[in-house]
Amino acid sequence: MSDKAHRSLVKAISWRLTGTIDTVLVSYLVSGQIKTAFAIGFVELFTKIGLYYAHERVWNRISFGQAKPKADYQI
Repeated sequence: MSDKAHRSLVKAISWRLTGTIDTVLVSYLVSGQIKTAFAIGFVELFTKIGLYYAHERVWNRISFGQAKPKADYQI
């Protein structure tokens, strides 16, 4: 069983929103500047969505660690 492309895209977006909040927080703690923190968060939001989506699609083609579903019945 594999994920459809739109599922990978939605997962990428939801994960990046979570990650971006973390990036903005860490950037602010390091720099002390909220404008810089949001600028860093904004840029990485879009670059990492693309990277995550590509990563998901590649892994979706690899069978490593996946179990094949068992048939419900046999004839």
